[in-house]
Amino acid sequence: MYLILLGLPGAGKGTQAERLTKTKGIAHITTGELFRENIRRGTALGEKARPYVEGGLLVPNEITIGMLLDRIAQPDCRRGCLLDGFPRNLEQARALDQALAEREAAIDRVAYIEVPTEELVERLAGRWQCRQCGAVYNENASPPRTPGACDNCGGELYQREDDRPDVVRTRLEVNLAQLEPLLQHYREQGKLVQVEGARGVEDVARDLAAAVGGA
Repeated sequence: MYLILLGLPGAGKGTQAERLTKTKGIAHITTGELFRENIRRGTALGEKARPYVEGGLLVPNEITIGMLLDRIAQPDCRRGCLLDGFPRNLEQARALDQALAEREAAIDRVAYIEVPTEELVERLAGRWQCRQCGAVYNENASPPRTPGACDNCGGELYQREDDRPDVVRTRLEVNLAQLEPLLQHYREQGKLVQVEGARGVEDVARDLAAAVGGA
């Protein structure tokens, strides 16, 4: 069972990825973890990826896919795996399809956690941080006891520029524009399943597990 999990920032993808992999008994693979592990071990692919990662640049597809293929060949992926963070665009999706096909394998299901933009803005734009100790609050989910003051040290809370609602909304629009061709690609392959994500964690987890089935 080879799965891909997609979702915009704030959709709860990380939380659901952990739950889904436990439910299905498959490995959870993130590109960030792949890069860190290969660089830490000093593998040939890790050394190729190092300058890109350290420079904050996009790692070339052939390097990332090489790491993915090595990873899914490991024993803990015998029952399958869930890819989280890759592919990010249509070019990467096509490259992954080709690489898996050469191994007589393929992605079975692609799950998209769909959450309305305004719900995501509300989740993401409520973030406030203490200037003194760095504690983080969310005015909707975990507000401070006293508005504008840190519970820990009493320091002033401030909102970063990129956490402001208008900035968050623009960032989500850009992300969605990049995501749409990817969704269409898997939709045309008959592999895309969509799950409503604007609900409780348990409800989303249950429907997500049912949507991907036994692949």
